Amino acid sequence: MTNVLANTNLLTAIITPFDQNDEIDFNIYEKLINSQIADGVKGFVVSGTTGEAPTLTHDEKIALFRKTVDFVAGRAKIIAGVGSNNTKETVMFAQEVGRIAGIDALLVVTPYYNKPDQAGMIAHFTEVADHSPLPIVIYNIPGRTISGLTVDSLLKLAEHQNIIAVKQCNSDYDMSELIEHAAKDFLVFTGEDGQAFLNYALGGAGTISVVSHFYAKQFIDMFTAIDQDNVAKAAKDFRFLNPRVKALFSHPSPAPIKAVYRQMGIDTGLPRLPILALDQQQTAEIMEVLRQ
Repeated sequence: MTNVLANTNLLTAIITPFDQNDEIDFNIYEKLINSQIADGVKGFVVSGTTGEAPTLTHDEKIALFRKTVDFVAGRAKIIAGVGSNNTKETVMFAQEVGRIAGIDALLVVTPYYNKPDQAGMIAHFTEVADHSPLPIVIYNIPGRTISGLTVDSLLKLAEHQNIIAVKQCNSDYDMSELIEHAAKDFLVFTGEDGQAFLNYALGGAGTISVVSHFYAKQFIDMFTAIDQDNVAKAAKDFRFLNPRVKALFSHPSPAPIKAVYRQMGIDTGLPRLPILALDQQQTAEIMEVLRQ
């Protein structure tokens, strides 16, 4: 069976725009979706870290997923974030979201705060995958969750027929080992924009990106150059992207993305606390890099 995310080399971990009343601004959201698709993005991760999932309510997430399906209208893949550190709650939410027609896969983060061991995390993902109506993408990001899956644990989970990919945010070495040893139909995405070139050059699936909000075309050009064995061109594309990646991650996400949109005249609202909006100086420093 073909992986539902095959040939989806660039997905945007899309922000959630808010209006002046701190409600989701679906008018702006639709414009962002259309702009991203026009720039070549192949899919979206909705209600992830950049989408401010920790501060979205259950009902907001459901509304966001439904609207995403409507706005995308089959033009790109949709991965909905449903993970938590409560296995039973994650299973229930996965089943609820899985009933929304038009969503392709579910993103499930490694359990945070509880600090389970490898066996506990394997049991968690197995339980979710066993009961999910949609395929699972593991989100392995130990920098945020403390508990990270090892390469061996990920390879074991990759054998599950309903676990189809990983969004890997860890070392270059672990990423390389996963690409080398996982089955070909198990996709290894990087969730680190700074690893985009290396991941794809090593044979990975691509990038779940934040920087693609503004530079999707450059990512697509880089991936195309790698596909055409033009490594020099791809490397040049990445050297252009790299300082912009650093600038857009210089403060907690998604504050830099929302600040840049504001400079562009697109009001995506403020991040929700505890993430603070950037001040004028912080925004100016980022814009100076982007304008070079």
